[in-house]
Amino acid sequence: MTLIELNEKDTLDYRVQAKRDDGEVLSLWHDVPLTSEEVPGALHFICEIPRCSRKKYEIATDEDGTPIKQDEKKGKLREFKKGDILFNYGCFPRTWEDPDFIHPDLREEGVGGDNDPLDVCEIGLRICEVGEVRAVKVLGVLCMIDDGEADWKVVVIDAADPWAPLLNDIEDVDTHLPNILHNIREWFRTYKIPDGKPPNVFGLQERFMNAAYAMNVVQETHDAWKELVISKNGEKLKHNLSVPDKLKGRLDDADVQRDTGMVKKLSNNKLSELDRSAGTDPMMGEGAEMAEDALSF
Repeated sequence: MTLIELNEKDTLDYRVQAKRDDGEVLSLWHDVPLTSEEVPGALHFICEIPRCSRKKYEIATDEDGTPIKQDEKKGKLREFKKGDILFNYGCFPRTWEDPDFIHPDLREEGVGGDNDPLDVCEIGLRICEVGEVRAVKVLGVLCMIDDGEADWKVVVIDAADPWAPLLNDIEDVDTHLPNILHNIREWFRTYKIPDGKPPNVFGLQERFMNAAYAMNVVQETHDAWKELVISKNGEKLKHNLSVPDKLKGRLDDADVQRDTGMVKKLSNNKLSELDRSAGTDPMMGEGAEMAEDALSF
């Protein structure tokens, strides 16, 4: 996979487009597998906003090829007025937060998804590039409620990060990297205040839920993405998303089937209980080293 910059940076027309080695356009949302084949138990994270930066880049879910663009409001490019973000921020491919789906634990709030791929906060040492794809380890999830929508934030760490072997669940983050979770929650709580908006609120009593809970959210949003793809009556497409018809014929492809099977397996098992290859930890050894290499799709 190659990332191509289109048009002048810091303009409304600037895009970062993924392409295959043969030049064919590749959708970061639809074509990149959700699960990593090289690193067992890991998922693929797409970086939209690198750590220590503030330009609000995001996947353009309504454009052909779904490139990454800088968000705009009333013709002006958006940045976080609060300042630089504290973590690599992006999303999981082949996921979708369905606005018509209300999570069972959010019935009291009555909020559906935010119509975007599932958001991800990567807490490793490496600063990722815009559009970079990394194999990551899921640790937990926080539910922010933003403008009447459920906006889940999955916490992950790069599978090749030096801290990754010590972090297997959300409580490990507080043990080994104290204050990181608090800082993530407070960043999301306050980042709109400089725009004159009130603090954001959270569901689930503001708790970071564990890795098993997070994987169930991943499974729900992956299933929602598949429903979006196969929707025949157009109801799901009322949200103005770019979902090519050719995707319907690809749901039986091996990589999509692997995504579905592995996500289901991860949502029902602890990482340590997954099948181990040659007696090694699924996130260590050769697999983790491969995460440093360029990924190809």
